[in-house]
Amino acid sequence: EDTGLQLQPLLEGQNYGAAAADGTRCPSVPRNSPALRDGLVVAALCFGNLINFMDWFLVPGILMDIQKYFGLSDGRTGLLQTVFTLCYMLAAPTFGYLGDRYNRKVILGAGIFFWSGVTLGSSFITQPYYRIFALSRGLVGIGTASYSTIAPTIIADLFEEGKRTTVLSIFYIFIPVGSGCGYMLAAAMAKSTGDWHWAFRITPCMGGLALVLLILLVPHRIQRRTERHRALSISGTIRGAAEKPGVHRAKTTWCQDVGSLAKNCSFVWSSLGLTAMSFVTGALGMWVPLFLYRAQVVQGIVPPCIQESCNSSNSLIFGGITIGTGILGVIAGAEAARRLRKINNKADPLICATSMFISALCLYTALMVAQTNILSTFIFFALGELFLSVNWAVVTDILLYVVTPRRQSTAIALQILVSHLLGDAGSPYLIGLISSAIRAGSAPSFQGIFRSMQVSFAICAFVGVFGGGFFLLTSLYITEDQKEAER
Repeated sequence: EDTGLQLQPLLEGQNYGAAAADGTRCPSVPRNSPALRDGLVVAALCFGNLINFMDWFLVPGILMDIQKYFGLSDGRTGLLQTVFTLCYMLAAPTFGYLGDRYNRKVILGAGIFFWSGVTLGSSFITQPYYRIFALSRGLVGIGTASYSTIAPTIIADLFEEGKRTTVLSIFYIFIPVGSGCGYMLAAAMAKSTGDWHWAFRITPCMGGLALVLLILLVPHRIQRRTERHRALSISGTIRGAAEKPGVHRAKTTWCQDVGSLAKNCSFVWSSLGLTAMSFVTGALGMWVPLFLYRAQVVQGIVPPCIQESCNSSNSLIFGGITIGTGILGVIAGAEAARRLRKINNKADPLICATSMFISALCLYTALMVAQTNILSTFIFFALGELFLSVNWAVVTDILLYVVTPRRQSTAIALQILVSHLLGDAGSPYLIGLISSAIRAGSAPSFQGIFRSMQVSFAICAFVGVFGGGFFLLTSLYITEDQKEAER
């Protein structure tokens, strides 16, 4: 799939599949391909990303039904999302390696087919086979990793700087949109059919459509861009200096790159801040609908779901909140970064720190008022998610201009690994485990079940405060590290 950089001038001005200047067949997609064709490619990839994250959040959308069906404790329930995230995290570097060397369209198609098939198969797993169900979630995580690691690189290769940042922003917005739709689809199917298994039978059909669109619309071979070309800022500003032409730098080993990154204080502290964000968002995504349900039971708003199907309205509402706050937060964060950078060159980490502190306060407030006022709980959870979402694009920008372009791929891979390993891979299981431990030491009651989740959930607020502190530390070093990256 790779094409030599020396052929790049010959490919300029050609169309998809058009003949090259010497009459030979053009082997890849040139830069100035027709806008309509590029738009269809992006639409197909965005649709796949939507389904990717819908599958990710099907389980949290019907968590109460799954917990009741398999007879799970909070700890074993949280393990479902932890298994998914661990497999996703561990598989991502492998697919990144394959995507850099083999045909990306084939890998994407295989990934969609695999995770859709596993999702469909998991809908037929019966009560005695909880371990198989947990294994199926891990396999889905492996399949989705192929998409998350490769699809953005195709978009980055299709567009020049200005358009590329806009298109990638649209692609990433489908993360909160897909997450929210996953909640809503799962809850709606469980409610309409009375059987939660049907939630796992709709997205495979959508996956089949995504596979057809991929085959029809995405070119088989796409010209790869250089690492310099891919260096971008999601908020629309290129901050890092490009490699100077004619300057040949000595090649470094992976260990040398990692050692250099470990000395980059801005990268280290911002990565720890991102890890705190991932910890909080992972726990919220898994447990908020169940926590809201338990609060409503304590208040007498809804009856406990002992025999009948569980009330899924919280998942529907929280799904809508996730979509709205995700879109608004990403846009607001990017716009705030654009404006405040003109005033203060440390604006990015300060924005992240401020939003983390405010988010932690909102989440803690939501937990404290949950037993008395459910409407206020929804409002404060929404505000907490909104301020968390502000940071996603800004954190990416920080990495891109404090790390030299020739080490950015390694930096991104390490950041993904650390943020998932110490963040959302373990937080759902940890929260559930603590909740189960608290319940084990008290008499069984609905009040006790609610309190156990409330106390364990409070960890997220404190982790959020630590995340804000990490971003404040980032601001102390960011100017120096940015200058170092530009040398």
